[in-house]
Amino acid sequence: MRNLLILLLLCVAVCSAYPLDRAARDKEDSMELVQQYLENFYNLAKDTKQFVRRKDSSPVVKKIQEMQKFLGLEVTGKLDSDTLEVIHKPRCGIPDVGSFSTFPGMPKWRKTHLTYRIVNYTKDLPRDAVDSAIEKALMVWEEVTPLTFSRIYEGEADIMIIFAVREHGDFLPFDGPGKVLAHAYPPGSGFYGDAHFDDDEQWTKDTSGINLFLVAAHELGHSLGLQHSTNREALMYPVYDPLTDLARFRLSQDDINGIQFLYGSPPVPPDDPAVPTESVPPEPGTPAACDPALSFDAISTLRGEILLFKGRHFWRKSFRTFEPEFHLISSFWPSLPSGIDAAYEVTSKDTVFIFKGNQFWAIRGNEIQAGYPRGIHTLGLPSTVRKIDAAFSDKEKKKTYFFVKDKYWRFDEKRQSMEPGFPKKIVEDFPGVEPEVDAVFEVFGFYYFFNGSSQFEFDPNAKKVTHVLKSNSWLNC
Repeated sequence: MRNLLILLLLCVAVCSAYPLDRAARDKEDSMELVQQYLENFYNLAKDTKQFVRRKDSSPVVKKIQEMQKFLGLEVTGKLDSDTLEVIHKPRCGIPDVGSFSTFPGMPKWRKTHLTYRIVNYTKDLPRDAVDSAIEKALMVWEEVTPLTFSRIYEGEADIMIIFAVREHGDFLPFDGPGKVLAHAYPPGSGFYGDAHFDDDEQWTKDTSGINLFLVAAHELGHSLGLQHSTNREALMYPVYDPLTDLARFRLSQDDINGIQFLYGSPPVPPDDPAVPTESVPPEPGTPAACDPALSFDAISTLRGEILLFKGRHFWRKSFRTFEPEFHLISSFWPSLPSGIDAAYEVTSKDTVFIFKGNQFWAIRGNEIQAGYPRGIHTLGLPSTVRKIDAAFSDKEKKKTYFFVKDKYWRFDEKRQSMEPGFPKKIVEDFPGVEPEVDAVFEVFGFYYFFNGSSQFEFDPNAKKVTHVLKSNSWLNC
């Protein structure tokens, strides 16, 4: 009995020590993590480790306060829960305070046309998805500056884009999954301007992993000369935000102010015949943008803008300006009919196709292409189809969808032929979408279906409607 009592007392002593040891280890790990974070991103000297375990750790406390102030946290100088939560979040590898010794001053490109090259690919995504993410990320900056970008496939580009793990030749090794996501260098020759992505991350098109578009847009901001922002709404804020609504992604005014400080605003050529200098003034009987009952005849993208057609008119929505423009269709394309049925853009061809009745036209900019109009049945649609209600082209999948009443057909842009097995019911493959589609277009990886005064945001990956909105929400209503 006495031996049993001794064993029980020993067990109590040992078992009670475990949570204390674990708590001590957790605190030790947190301090090590903070030490490393401050060294990497806030220029804490590496010889200040002696201060970490002492009460008079003023250099570390000051750096913690500096970090909290930069990241928009309450400045306590303590490792409170909010601070530790931010430290554990994935982020950009560029420091928030101080700079790399290789970063001289505030560099910017001395030219407005830049080249980029995707040197290699992650295995997490199809190549065309990577291409699309990088292209969209560059477009974010192109839309608000005079900068333009073109891709090259060999040789040295201004911006070289690579996926790598751990040590990859620039003396800034990656650290495995979930911490530093990527880093990029400011403008200049050699490796300057290049963007590197940690391929130990799980790169995705949505936010189920690390969204490549969001990270690329941030890193390419560095490639153009921007440093980190303290504005938590800004793209250039250093901490990755997986809650960003990709469908409504816009640069913050802070981002725009920063990039335009370096490069200025985008020019609008006054003599471009495709860009009338004035919108059409409202006339009696013309559609009102914020009419709650407004519906659209057709919608298409065009070179990064959105065209929303109604009767004889259309709205031109650019992400460069807040207010949409309102025009007569005939002011751009005099020979096109009014009251069109459908429209879609094939970006790889820089062409928009316009449908009315059993005919369709191809336009580039403000020019209608030779050989049009053509009959819709040349696309492979059956003779029973007399008109198309709506259409859009998915540039990643290279498929075009034609909607007629409660059915749809799919066209393969690579093979230039209608796919077998169609038509299919709209409700089967697009659950939640009203079967009579007035208009549809694709942007930011989502499909937007319009039915009367309502629109349905459809996530093709989740295969469900994620939002129901008013049709005229794109007109700032």
